[in-house]
Amino acid sequence: MTKAQEILKDAESHMHKSMDYLKSELKGIRTGRASTALVDYVKVDYYGSPTDLKALAAVSVPEATQILIQPFDPGSLQEIKKAIESANLGLNPMADGKVIRLAVPPLSKERRQQLVQQVKKMGEDAKVACRNIRRDSIKHADQLTKDKDAHMSEDQIADLKDSIQNLLKKHETEIETLVDHKSKEVLEI
Repeated sequence: MTKAQEILKDAESHMHKSMDYLKSELKGIRTGRASTALVDYVKVDYYGSPTDLKALAAVSVPEATQILIQPFDPGSLQEIKKAIESANLGLNPMADGKVIRLAVPPLSKERRQQLVQQVKKMGEDAKVACRNIRRDSIKHADQLTKDKDAHMSEDQIADLKDSIQNLLKKHETEIETLVDHKSKEVLEI
C-alpha cells in the first residue's frame, strides 16, 4: 500500500467513526415514542466510576409510552434514578420496588423544536470532525511532496487532495441525510 492510499484509507476510517458516533448519539434523542436507546448511554455513578446504564440494568419497553429499567444490582436503583434525573431527558423516573418506570409523555411543540436544534448541532459537530480529518489528511499529503522516498508527482498529490475532498463531501451528505431524517422523526406527532 502506498503512502497516498494509507492517507486516504485513514481519512475514510476516521470519517466513518465520526458517522458511527453521530448515529449512536442520534439514537439517544427522544421522539414521541419510548425507546431503550434514550437511556442506554446515560452515565450512572456506580461505585465511583461512570458506567453506561445498559451495563447496569435490563432496559425494556413494555408499552409504547413506557420504559422499564430493572437493575442487576438492586442497590444501584437510587444511583440510576439520580443519573436519569440529571441526564436532562425530560423524563421523570419513578422507583417501583426493584424497578424504575419512565413514562414517556408526548412532546410539546417547543420541546420538539429544541430537540431539532440539538440534532442539527450534533450534525454540525460531526461535519466539523470530518473537516478536521480532511485538514489533517491534506497536511499529510503535503508532507509527501517533501518526502523523497514517496516518489509522488505534484499531480498525484493534487489527485489525493481531490479524493480527500470528495470523501468529505460524501460524508457531509450522509450527515445531512441523517440529521434531516431524525429531525422529521422528532417533529412527527
